[in-house]
Amino acid sequence: MAKLSMKKLPYHYGLKVRCYPSSQQKAIIKRNSDASRFVYNELVAISRELYELKRIKLPIDTVQQRIHQLEQRKKSTKNISDEHLFLCHKDIDSLSLANAKQNYAKAWKAFRKVHRSGVPVFHKKNYTWKYQTNAQYSSKASRPSLLNGTVKFLGRNHAKLPKLGVIRTSAIRSKIWKMREVVRIGTVTVTKDSADCFYLSFQLGSTQPFIGAVTFNNEKLGVDLNTENFLTDSNGAIVANPRYYRKVLKQLNQQKRKLSRRQLRAKKEHRPLREAKNYQKQRLLVAKMQVKVAHQRLNFLHNLTTELVKNHDFLVAEELRSKNLLKNHALALSISDAGWRLFLQQLQNKAELYGKTFVAVDPRNTTQTCSKCGYLLSGSNKLTLKDRTWQCPQCHTKHQRDHNAAKNILVKGIDQLA
Repeated sequence: MAKLSMKKLPYHYGLKVRCYPSSQQKAIIKRNSDASRFVYNELVAISRELYELKRIKLPIDTVQQRIHQLEQRKKSTKNISDEHLFLCHKDIDSLSLANAKQNYAKAWKAFRKVHRSGVPVFHKKNYTWKYQTNAQYSSKASRPSLLNGTVKFLGRNHAKLPKLGVIRTSAIRSKIWKMREVVRIGTVTVTKDSADCFYLSFQLGSTQPFIGAVTFNNEKLGVDLNTENFLTDSNGAIVANPRYYRKVLKQLNQQKRKLSRRQLRAKKEHRPLREAKNYQKQRLLVAKMQVKVAHQRLNFLHNLTTELVKNHDFLVAEELRSKNLLKNHALALSISDAGWRLFLQQLQNKAELYGKTFVAVDPRNTTQTCSKCGYLLSGSNKLTLKDRTWQCPQCHTKHQRDHNAAKNILVKGIDQLA
């Protein structure tokens, strides 16, 4: 295992734990986050200047020298650090700068592969902090594990990171702790969200699977996502939509208006918002409400997707483009509150983890087609959003709209896989 890199390990797992840094450690996290953002933005600025300079076709010596200078600076973070000496501070992790450069390269790679992602842009300064480091292992280590790298766990509730030292964390999962001798750490991301909560996200790799024995029952299931309920499956089961955001929307809007008034008052008195204590208290209250909703939605989706993947060997869902659906202003709030994109991503990831099959199909005509005889509604007979039940004009079968769509989705998935 010691000779295998993270990329070559057969099993990977993501672990995110809450951490509780001291005041000194918070200052180090802030410094590394700022340095990481600065390097990324510097690379964006260099690329933009190079693009403009290379458009000049005249062989001007000054222009050519500047192009050469920028290309040399872009090659290595060390060249950027030599130009900006504050990046050489003792509290700055050199790997955080290297990861910033690597993330910049990944952003360009994603743009060239899928043009919808857009070119890399400047990262703005905000209330969230983030930087990445790596666990490095000595060549003398017989087997890399959770206990012997530059990033390691000293117990279930304590971790040690470069520059930060020992930091208290929430207890890691018992199944991961039992595998501590055969699991190695790759990239570690240190983050602070807008609600001032700190987290450590570990990329783990192993030669052994992270889950126990998986049972296969040859069960197949089609899933139709809708705004009336969260989903309806091909067996007729309905999962209600919890609507976490809508439940707190009235209270959240009240607190946002209060935040806006405090912002206006601070600006009227010519006080920077970061120094306006009342504004910051209210901002934190609003952020905590929003984070709570996000955590509730995430927990709901994790429980639901895990149950679906464990109980079915073959899952089919409709491929939804949330970005396009959100253009419908009448449904935008309901769609964003449901978290469909995250649901589909979790299904795909967990299906791979458990060795199951997940297929996403084009939802076109799945609602308008009779699942029994295949008759397609058209023209004035087409269903609208308010039509929840309908009868097939050809075979006279009565359908519940979403149950019928889920059956068609399952058939489409089977045909696609065949």
